[in-house]
Amino acid sequence: MLATRASMTYELAVAPADPGRDVSLTKTRSHSPMTGSGTDRTRPAHQAPAPVVILVEPQLAENIGMCARAMANFGLSEMRLVAPRDGWPTGGGLKKGATAAASGATHILENARLYASAAEAVADLNHVLATTARERGQMKRVLTPAEAMPEIAGRVGGGERVGILFGRERIGLTNEEISFADAILTFPVNPAFASLNLAQAVLLTGYEWFKTTGGEPPFRENNPSPPAKRETILSMFDYLEGELDISGFFPPGKKPVMTANLRDILHRLDMTEQEARTLRGVFKSLVEGPKKARLLARQASEPEQSES
Repeated sequence: MLATRASMTYELAVAPADPGRDVSLTKTRSHSPMTGSGTDRTRPAHQAPAPVVILVEPQLAENIGMCARAMANFGLSEMRLVAPRDGWPTGGGLKKGATAAASGATHILENARLYASAAEAVADLNHVLATTARERGQMKRVLTPAEAMPEIAGRVGGGERVGILFGRERIGLTNEEISFADAILTFPVNPAFASLNLAQAVLLTGYEWFKTTGGEPPFRENNPSPPAKRETILSMFDYLEGELDISGFFPPGKKPVMTANLRDILHRLDMTEQEARTLRGVFKSLVEGPKKARLLARQASEPEQSES
């Protein structure tokens, strides 16, 4: 792929997950279902091989928690932490602020693994992508997440260990850390304001991963009514055009053209059977409503006239 440039303040790298050198951050414990609007607790968690997310020297526990939430949104479950600035507990419990920010994705935090350096975090991986906001002068392919994920999906599907390494919030990855990667991952953003926070970068990457690997939205349009039959549509046309004719809508000699245009407008609605019947009911109400109102007004005035 052609190399591209971007101006961003985030940094990122990709590499596969590892069962090798790591330290379990917390003791295993059951976690409650994810909370939040739109979360369906009856559905099983998405479990499939996926890239590992590696955060290099993240600054705040809240940022780590938000990254965990973004990962859970898109089926990424393995997190590695490289020397968090404020430390990270290894004997049970979670860093203050991380749990709330994870919004239910604490299982990712509980199973995160701690490393002393980026080199150790990627040591067991077969393929690594380093994401940077800046051109680094290194002869590597430069890919967007959308361009990179099909290849990554193929590698993961073939049994390779692939992961994603995100840099420090303020300065991103060092040139040496970038050199660990096979390619560079960068986001197409507005160059006049290219700053993304850490969790945003994880979320955008996770979204492209999930979309590439067959992720589906939680629901689709639900319209139980079948498409309208021609019989229903043509009956509506006849009624509407007849009433418009009675009301004097069509200028002399213009009815054929105006009728065709009107039918084209209604055809573009691509109505269901129920929608066509409802729309005809609207037309009928507009026609007969005033007639009914006049009749009721006339009936109301008749007793007054008879009394006088």
